[in-house]
Amino acid sequence: MMKTRNKALTALLACALFGAVSLGMTGTASAQDKEPIALKYPSPTLKGTPEDLPKGDPNIEAVPDKPVKFLAPKGVQNVALHKTVTSSKPPFTGELTQIVDGKKEPTDDDAIEFSKGLQWIQIDLGKSYEISAIAVWHDHRYIQIMKSVILQVSDDAEFKTGVTTIYNNDRENKEGLGAGTDKQYFETYQGKVFDAKGVKARYVRGYTHGSAKGALNCWQEVEVYAAP
Repeated sequence: MMKTRNKALTALLACALFGAVSLGMTGTASAQDKEPIALKYPSPTLKGTPEDLPKGDPNIEAVPDKPVKFLAPKGVQNVALHKTVTSSKPPFTGELTQIVDGKKEPTDDDAIEFSKGLQWIQIDLGKSYEISAIAVWHDHRYIQIMKSVILQVSDDAEFKTGVTTIYNNDRENKEGLGAGTDKQYFETYQGKVFDAKGVKARYVRGYTHGSAKGALNCWQEVEVYAAP
């Protein structure tokens, strides 16, 4: 009986060791299968410099010295390029198609402006993707802070069911979409890359409610990275 138990224990330990080794190999392979997203950055704005901005607020992210590399599975592409864009209200300058045209220079021609209040833009990717990351440029003509930045995804075009919130810095829940815990950040040529953690969705919706400089809402470009 004792020999039988010892054999069973030895077999169990061998299985556990093989499983641990397998998991380690899998984890290593997974890490090796990732690479930085190849973002194309626009020119920096000449209007204002980071030295002019307030510092020390714990609820505001510091301006990075250089672009932060975001690792994603190899082969991901911008699946939002030239896709269909809708919005809560039509823009009064620019066209919705510009939000997914690949152009995001700090010029008036590349800025799409919307009226005041809480407004959203929405991208229909055409089908569901496992989204690795979403990169956003709201308005980096000036180094400024956009208010109530909320980024959500869903397979429901009306965002009534199956909604996943990727980012929300509306800490006081002023917009009624739930209190966020994320920090505010400055708009720069680097944009902002949001980790979507592989969530599967067809629609991407972004909200803003003006900026620290004014009541208008503005978007320049949205890029959604997923395996094509």
